Amino acid sequence: MAILPVRALPDPALRQKAKRVRAIDSSIQRLIEDMRETMHAVPGRVGLAAPQVGTLLRVIVIGLPEEEDIVLINPEIVRRSGERSVTEGCLSVPGYYGEIKRAESVTAKGRDPKGKEIRIKANELLAQALEHEIDHLNGVLYIDHLENQDKLYKIEDETTQF
Repeated sequence: MAILPVRALPDPALRQKAKRVRAIDSSIQRLIEDMRETMHAVPGRVGLAAPQVGTLLRVIVIGLPEEEDIVLINPEIVRRSGERSVTEGCLSVPGYYGEIKRAESVTAKGRDPKGKEIRIKANELLAQALEHEIDHLNGVLYIDHLENQDKLYKIEDETTQF
């Protein structure tokens, strides 16, 4: 396992659409473990998408406090409901956070590390993390959801970011 360097803007990998994983082999398992280790190496981080570590594959990891990590391969949001304002930051946009709109709840589907298809019904922080990380797989960053630049703030303490 290894802690991988996290890409930050203006890295072009962050703006590219990731490719579907065709086979869950040892290289994908190694990527997942490296992503988990990378995510946990920085306190307060909630998730990580493969493009953030320079791998253009559809893989995400989410680590909520007090819960087991979630790993999704080829994830997609299949249902959104409601809308709420949230404060969001990102490892790939260091030093900033913004106020954006996210769904109140989402249903996502994908495959777990063993290849089994799973569905996750989520609200609150997990719903937000799923939307945020799946956006990364499509080359979208949270700053793309800002209503205007007045909703983007510079910060000194980066304790909770996706």
